[in-house]
Amino acid sequence: MSLLHIMIFIPFLFAILVPFIHKMCNPRIHTGWFVLIVPLGIFLYLLKYIPLTASGKTALFELSWMPSLGINFTAYLDGLALIFALLITGIGALVILYSIYYLSKEKEALHNFYVYLLLFMGAMLGLVFSDNIFVLYVFWELTSISSFLLIAYWYHRKNSRYGAQKAMLITIAGGLAMLAGLILLSIMADTYSVREMMSMAQEIASHKLFLPAMILLLLGAFTKSAQFPFSIWLPDAMEAPTPISAYLHSATMVKAGIYLVARFTPVFGGSAEWFWLVTGAGIVTLLYGSLNAVQQKDLKALLAYSTISQLGLIMSLLGLGSAALYYRTENESSVYAFAVAAAIFHLINHSTFKGSLFMVIGIIDHEAGTRDLRRLGGLAALMPVSFTLAIIGSFAMAGLPPFNGFLSKEMFFTSVLTLIEQPVFGAKTLAVLIPIIAWAASVFTFIYCMILVFKTFTGKHHPEKLDKPVHEAPLGMLIPPMILAALVIGIFFVPNVIADYFLKPALAAVVPAQTGLDIKISAWHGWNTEVFMTTGVIACGALLYRSLKKWSPVYQLYPKGFTLNHAYNLVLQGMEDLSLKITKRYMTGFVRDYLVYIFFIIILVLGGAMWLLGGTSFNFSKNAPVNAFEVGMVIGMIMAVLTVLLAKLRLTAIIALGALGFLVSLLFVVFRAPDLALTQLVVETVTTVLFLLCFYHLPELQKEKSRISFKLTNLVISLGVGSVFTVLALSANNHRFSETISSFFEDSYTLAGAKNMVNAILVDFRGLDTMLEILVLCIAGLGVFTLIHMGDKDQKSGSSLLEKIRSNDVILRTVTKAASIIIFTFAVYLFFGGHHNPGGGFVGGLSGAAGLILLYLAFDFETIRENIPVDFKKLAAAGVLIAVMTGAGSFLFQAPFMSQTFGHVELPVFGDTELATALIFDLGVALAVVGTAMTIILTISEDES
Repeated sequence: MSLLHIMIFIPFLFAILVPFIHKMCNPRIHTGWFVLIVPLGIFLYLLKYIPLTASGKTALFELSWMPSLGINFTAYLDGLALIFALLITGIGALVILYSIYYLSKEKEALHNFYVYLLLFMGAMLGLVFSDNIFVLYVFWELTSISSFLLIAYWYHRKNSRYGAQKAMLITIAGGLAMLAGLILLSIMADTYSVREMMSMAQEIASHKLFLPAMILLLLGAFTKSAQFPFSIWLPDAMEAPTPISAYLHSATMVKAGIYLVARFTPVFGGSAEWFWLVTGAGIVTLLYGSLNAVQQKDLKALLAYSTISQLGLIMSLLGLGSAALYYRTENESSVYAFAVAAAIFHLINHSTFKGSLFMVIGIIDHEAGTRDLRRLGGLAALMPVSFTLAIIGSFAMAGLPPFNGFLSKEMFFTSVLTLIEQPVFGAKTLAVLIPIIAWAASVFTFIYCMILVFKTFTGKHHPEKLDKPVHEAPLGMLIPPMILAALVIGIFFVPNVIADYFLKPALAAVVPAQTGLDIKISAWHGWNTEVFMTTGVIACGALLYRSLKKWSPVYQLYPKGFTLNHAYNLVLQGMEDLSLKITKRYMTGFVRDYLVYIFFIIILVLGGAMWLLGGTSFNFSKNAPVNAFEVGMVIGMIMAVLTVLLAKLRLTAIIALGALGFLVSLLFVVFRAPDLALTQLVVETVTTVLFLLCFYHLPELQKEKSRISFKLTNLVISLGVGSVFTVLALSANNHRFSETISSFFEDSYTLAGAKNMVNAILVDFRGLDTMLEILVLCIAGLGVFTLIHMGDKDQKSGSSLLEKIRSNDVILRTVTKAASIIIFTFAVYLFFGGHHNPGGGFVGGLSGAAGLILLYLAFDFETIRENIPVDFKKLAAAGVLIAVMTGAGSFLFQAPFMSQTFGHVELPVFGDTELATALIFDLGVALAVVGTAMTIILTISEDES
């Protein structure tokens, strides 16, 4: 595993440690101080790649994941990925430092905050470095999930839950569309590598799936980067704490869509559809965001719409720059390639000034207790440092010198004017219209920047409107925005350092043909059109700001019912109402009805498929003869089933059900499947206890004299299900769609060092399946625990049911002591012997759980807890973690995930001994099974409801 891969995984690994660090150190030390090490360390590590990318080189690191499917985690580092990674970690470090002073270590659930933040950081790093499109998609959706958790951090607030839900619904819907587009791309290119797709751009462009793939991919990018009309989620996401807003909405999440468009521009760029879709969406979003920002009264809402506007600006530049791929000569394409450089430059600049502004607004909210412009004013004298920082950030966003936003805004004007000077894709009217829209949006950008500064910090101070006296923030909270503000000014004076080390390598990644474009950025180019446009922006913006009260009522004329938010709410409410109506029709409250639905669908789908596809085929010539012993067992099973159905006492039904399970175990023995027989025996033992505990809480069956009516539906469905599964089982034995793979498993000793083929399949050949199964098992156990203990915080803990039914018989206790030792010894034998003989972690874990249940039945809880002080929930979690880490450990040896190995070593006493990594994985399985089984049984036994 490469060091770059480790850097990507470090946030995920550290997220596991955060709750433990928080528990040990809080409130003495703020958890953020420990978390700060992660982004800072990764940022410093990534700095070493700047000379590499600046020299035009790239780095590629391969990590096998699922090589048989062509899915590997290939980390590709070029100029574009490096810029995003530095922003993710650099801004991330500043945000964490800021959060240390912003979030109270006494009042806030800091462990949750930093776990979510690290998950998001790791997902973003994985996204920008992924070369495999499906690995990229996994990280893409991880950013959606972790951002949902971050936005809903204050989940007790209704608006936070609403904003998180809206962001997740829109971005995940776009992500699913993007996945469809990626699948189409893989079909067209016959590869999962983005780099290889770039080299096949011409073949992809001529494919009939080119346009559908493009549109689906752009849907994912537009929803993530809040492009019109999908931008409605971003303002509501501002309900998150300010550090989250500063991170997600200035440098990371909203830039993911920008990254996607930039990364796939070499594949789709050069086509008119890509040019107009990206440019059009960007320029409309730019105008939409700037117009709406002006009317906001909440400072974070103003910044939200300003972010939408600035993202639209960057997106439109990427669209304009894609025309560079239309031209075949470097001289012709260089004019449009300049737009890509402008987009990347403004992306960097936006991260600096917007991050600083978010932090300043957070300081105002933290110190004044409000973000409402109608309650603020006159803060300049009270918060001089924050006022200075607000001026730097706002003036940079307005595009004024001497700040970096001025340079990238001038480059933006140059790029839109290129359409007039060198029209492309039939642009005539639009060649004039786009610069006009860009200029008008810039005017409104200037206005809302002035509103942010002067409405907040100048004018008369009204302390009676505030909840507390205002004072300057502590130094620790001011340092992060001060660093960003320093960058805002510094970049203005040395822009060509950024151009040489960052813009040129990134431009080469987006427009590969423009490796030799000389990018020179300067504040003054003489009296050209761009300067006159900027002068007009300042003049008109200042005039409109001074007369804001006269014309701002125009916003009230727009009907509220025609907003995108209103349309979203209507659609969501309509879907909820429709689903409620449908649900009420089939949710009758009767289990019988639900079984009818399930069985009917089974008959319809399975039976219909066999009938339509001609799947029924019987051939009994190769069947082994059925002896009398097997017939006797089947008859016994039928009798057990009838007993369950006709029993008058639940205890009788449970015993009959257990007998049925034991007969099935016996059948496995006859059919020479000892592993299955062992597992079935232990499962039946544990589930019988579980049934007894569950049925204890139910009322006794009442004797009722009533005539059971005949229901034709029941008869038809019963016969149908039985017939379908009988025909399916008999037909399956006679169908072979492909070559048998049993010979592969027969070689289990050579491949896995296991003489027990079943265990080799579980822990090696199909280890991923087993890992997911124990994960689901643990989730089920935690679900049972949560449902039973939900809302019982105020209830006094009573005695357990296992204690109530515990016998005082001395003989039982004595026998239990001996029996438990035998059971535990047998469990250990099954665990260690499972690699070569019947057994394994699963059945060993269940046997251990059975021994523990016996102890709990014979002795009181306090005695058991004193002698076995184990939290079974944590034991289950530790088991899953061991299994996952065993699978991930193969990465250290450049092997695919879940690869196992074995070897022989000489041990004292034991001599030549085989050791296998599968044993560690099996240990995780055993611990997960014991922990989950005991969690469920003890939870149910302690339930007094």
